[in-house]
Amino acid sequence: MGIENVRIDERLIHGQVANMWTNYLQATRIMVVDNEAAKSDIAKSSLKLATPAGVALSVLSIDKAAANINSGRYNQQRVFLIVKKPETLLDLVKLGVHLPTITVGNMSKKEGTKQLTKSVHVSKTDVEALKEVQKTTEIVVQMVPNETKYTLDELLLKEGAV
Repeated sequence: MGIENVRIDERLIHGQVANMWTNYLQATRIMVVDNEAAKSDIAKSSLKLATPAGVALSVLSIDKAAANINSGRYNQQRVFLIVKKPETLLDLVKLGVHLPTITVGNMSKKEGTKQLTKSVHVSKTDVEALKEVQKTTEIVVQMVPNETKYTLDELLLKEGAV
């Protein structure tokens, strides 16, 4: 067991994550990996309030998350790992973390981004990080579990973002 799924979602824990994804994955722990959130008591409190009852929560820096995962600390749990941006996943991979399938769920529109789906917009930096991470794991784009799943490559080619 251990990490069941990884999700990129700028909103971190919200209704879709708390209700749909956590139940779908039968997660026993949500792990938010974000250096800023890990340093903020307010962010941690907000994330705890959004976490479903009966599900543990960890809000960790990239380094702490990698150390805990690599030491096998979560091997007996069903962990749903959530990050805000692809670069965080690239940092985890560089620190030796093996990631299962990565689901891209929500990356908002910003200046310099290209739209892949209604809820996923990527910058050149995002694409570079995703392509690097994709060398070690599958990356799909899917908002909620019952929607169609697309591979990252098919969307990048379709939208001309490569």
